Amino acid sequence: MYVNAFSMSLVIVLAAAGRPTISDAYDPGSPRMESTEAQQSAEPTREAIIEAARDIMVAAGPGALITVGPDGSPQARIMDAFPPESNLTVWMGTNRGTRKVDEIRANPKVTLIYFDPANPGYVTLIGTARLVDDPEEKRARFKDAWKAYYPEGPEGDDFLLIEFVPGRLEVVSVKHGVASDPLAWKPAIVEFDAR
Repeated sequence: MYVNAFSMSLVIVLAAAGRPTISDAYDPGSPRMESTEAQQSAEPTREAIIEAARDIMVAAGPGALITVGPDGSPQARIMDAFPPESNLTVWMGTNRGTRKVDEIRANPKVTLIYFDPANPGYVTLIGTARLVDDPEEKRARFKDAWKAYYPEGPEGDDFLLIEFVPGRLEVVSVKHGVASDPLAWKPAIVEFDAR
């Protein structure tokens, strides 16, 4: 059986935190399983899942933006995004000459992922990216830390915004008690209306 480093780390962290691990799932009398069963009996609400996602995204800091390359392969890169808005829309800045811009133009369906190792949990957002070149938006959404990359600031021709709008949210969070199925690690899922 293949066990990657992330899975093994998660099992160790869960056990240290008194949370159930995969091995506990085979022992129904395990005290960790009993506490989890009580937590699972109350399914988290849509609002609780979204709030858990927002907390994880903020705690994680940078996330990964995954686009589809010209050959159909996923292309991932770390992004210094803004914190998510209340509807989990996420704004990012980029250089218009990057491959991600060409990939979004060709296929705006993208994925964002965030992982918080301090409180084991992850967020996957599947949705649509839109390239935004509006001068007012660019000024409003420019970080001072980006001046090293964009010497002309938000007015420069190289600076472009990406607006990500989620269609689907998947969350697993030990801290928030969301999707803690010890055997399958199935995420809690929220579908968003098309905007």
